[in-house]
Amino acid sequence: MLFNPIEIVYILITVGALGFIFSENRRTITEFGNILEEGWQRRVLTAVIIAAPAVLLHEFAHKFLALAYGFTATYSASLWGLAIGVVMKVIGLGFVFFVPGYVTILGAGAALQYGLIALAGPLTNLTLFLIFSAIIKYDRLPRYQHIVHASRQINLWLFIFNMIPLPGFDGFQFFASLF
Repeated sequence: MLFNPIEIVYILITVGALGFIFSENRRTITEFGNILEEGWQRRVLTAVIIAAPAVLLHEFAHKFLALAYGFTATYSASLWGLAIGVVMKVIGLGFVFFVPGYVTILGAGAALQYGLIALAGPLTNLTLFLIFSAIIKYDRLPRYQHIVHASRQINLWLFIFNMIPLPGFDGFQFFASLF
């Protein structure tokens, strides 16, 4: 089984939180009274379509490569990270920074294996960025250009951000494995 029942619950929590956090509603805490205003379902669904694949496919790339190497790999929602994202959204910060989830990997292996597992997530985002760039360049899906452009952007940011070579980031793990 690729995902256990707890992972499925974590995936659903992550998707729901991402939908809320990245929905277009720009309310501040002082005007936050009625979240269920007209069109909220569409805003949340659009945010889920844009943000959830970028985040979850990134994490699943880590998980699936770790499994391919014979490790045990489990996806978890970062409940604290998602809570921080929700709070940042509620107080109306323009830039939202949080960790939505992570994959725990257990097993013994070579440093290079762990480095490649770390690289798999950002490379997934880079691949998605290139796919969305091609869709834009060749004017495919013109009706959904707002979603394609936003998906392209979020994947570029996730790639760049995750490749920062500082402890805790995928980039650090990858570059450290090379040395």
